[in-house]
Amino acid sequence: MSTDFDIRFAIDPVTAATMNTDELREHFLIEDLFLLGGVNWTYSHYDRLSVGGAVPGETALVLEAIKPTGTPNFLDRREMIVVNVGGDGSISVDGQDHGLANRDMLYVGMGSKDVQFASNDVANPAKFYLLSAPAHASHPTKLIKIGDAKRVDLGSQETSNERSIFQFIHPEGAKTCQLVVGMTTLASGSVWNTMPSHYHDRRSEAYLYFDLAKDARVVHLMGEYDETRHLIVKNEEAILSPSWSIHSGVGTANYTFIWAMAGDNVDYTDVDKVGMDELR
Repeated sequence: MSTDFDIRFAIDPVTAATMNTDELREHFLIEDLFLLGGVNWTYSHYDRLSVGGAVPGETALVLEAIKPTGTPNFLDRREMIVVNVGGDGSISVDGQDHGLANRDMLYVGMGSKDVQFASNDVANPAKFYLLSAPAHASHPTKLIKIGDAKRVDLGSQETSNERSIFQFIHPEGAKTCQLVVGMTTLASGSVWNTMPSHYHDRRSEAYLYFDLAKDARVVHLMGEYDETRHLIVKNEEAILSPSWSIHSGVGTANYTFIWAMAGDNVDYTDVDKVGMDELR
């Protein structure tokens, strides 16, 4: 078993505008999230939002502390949300087991110490997508099945953005300190997400793209709305999106993505909208 991490320092918009493709990918794209038998973290300096993946094999994986948190246990001063994007699995939190099927989510509150990840079938392992941010209070651990998430249907076939949004964390659901997480699934034939675009001046965000075929790609748009850049993203890769950056995308086919935010406001509708005539 191994726990690895890397650190991404905050990049300002002026610097980002000067970067070439390799530099943009180095600072904003997260690859190799899901490696069998390991826990992999990317610790970012955007609201200290941390993004990770855990793929248990024959033995369970333990959530271990990493140096950037500066605490004996990973969740001593943090909260965490886990979404399963693989086969069936389970997460044990201080001795209590929670079964997660594909697309189920578990919120784990600050102060939880013994967290272990397991797969039901090593031939079809669970792929746990991990999201964590600093917390100021402890809230109860809570399992949210995909069928229990708040569903909102938006878009249309005519504009190629017919999609279903599943809000895991919302005011009537699980309580968190600052994490807000949801999932968007595009209908067959739809490829656009989050267009017209927006950004969150009060929060950072992370995007995980998945359910893409091996040869499919998403063109993720980022940068300031009048100085846009793009990244080519494949299946099960994630993007760090600073508060100053738009986050929109278009795929070669339909796909699913998980969006997660951390920052000053837990109201996910708190956005700074960008008109189509403002994009450059």
